[in-house]
Amino acid sequence: MTVTLADVAARARVSPATVSRVLNGNYPVAAATRERVLRAVDDLDYVLNGPASSLAAATSDLVGILVNDIADPFFGIMAGAAQTEIGGQEGTGRAGGEKLAVVCNTGGSPERELTYLTLLQRQRAAAVILTGGALEDPGHIAAMTTKLAKLADAGTRVVLCGRPPLPGSDAIVASLAFDNRGGGRRLTEHLLTLGHRRIGYVAGPLERTTTRHRLEGHQAAMAAAGLGGPASGAGSGTGREGREELIVHGPYSRRSGYEATLELLRRAPDLTAVVAANDTVALGACAAVRDQGLRIPEDVSVAGFDDLPFSVDATPALTTVRLPLYEAGARAGRLAMGTETPPPGGIATITAELMARASTAPPRADRGRGPAD
Repeated sequence: MTVTLADVAARARVSPATVSRVLNGNYPVAAATRERVLRAVDDLDYVLNGPASSLAAATSDLVGILVNDIADPFFGIMAGAAQTEIGGQEGTGRAGGEKLAVVCNTGGSPERELTYLTLLQRQRAAAVILTGGALEDPGHIAAMTTKLAKLADAGTRVVLCGRPPLPGSDAIVASLAFDNRGGGRRLTEHLLTLGHRRIGYVAGPLERTTTRHRLEGHQAAMAAAGLGGPASGAGSGTGREGREELIVHGPYSRRSGYEATLELLRRAPDLTAVVAANDTVALGACAAVRDQGLRIPEDVSVAGFDDLPFSVDATPALTTVRLPLYEAGARAGRLAMGTETPPPGGIATITAELMARASTAPPRADRGRGPAD
């Protein structure tokens, strides 16, 4: 059923003229009244300039790209690549067929994510690209499913980049998901092959899909080697042979990597390797190892994930897992513009590649002798 301006006015208990003034911002309105109107707009999902069902052929030249942190190269690379594809298309439209790509920085807030989607809906965005991992919260998943369905009904093309498919949603044109589990497993298997057995893991924030999938890959490799229990996503515990699972969670930041690595070394002074949730966290881990008077990789090997541009310039160069961030972002941009055919079933898994470099090496013979050895 179409929601009208009069419906919003009735919900907010004001006149239609007041609703118009609030939405247009061209006339002073009391703060309490304005808040009541905006709440009614959100509750009813009112879309400016006509009913959502009529907008399929009347979307704007705007494309929204949602990122957790534009200062993080992981998101910046994908957003930049997508923006290049979105803004560089040739055509016969009003501006040559190009679209205006707007990057929306959510700061990792689920509330801001929903707010930006609402704002893009009101602007009749031609497409929306959501990048990075998703929050594993049933309430937020339900709200996202509803919001994306409304966007799709209004003619907006929805693409996920580096994010797993949204369960039960038919609104998404394509989901480009990174193989975080496979990459996490291959990285830990590399360390195990070198001879490491006492391996600490600095995980990302809880309830994020990227965190869980990478950790599950690590735990699967450890379990296969008889060095831990089945992948569970737990913070720490005891696995097979009574060995402690050396896992610490924290934000995807350098500081988190530093503090978590100090904690791991406190728990297990005989630690021979640290796996970090991403390359930024790995830089903090490297600093912590050095501040404890230890050498990389002679005393402790350190590995990251993502293969961000600085990883090869770290000293020593960082062993990591390469995700093709630019290629994924560019593909998401083409899918958003409708210039590339979506993958079969709308889902594509993007392979993660191990990049073995100088920050990992076989452990010293006198390190890594835990209680079960």
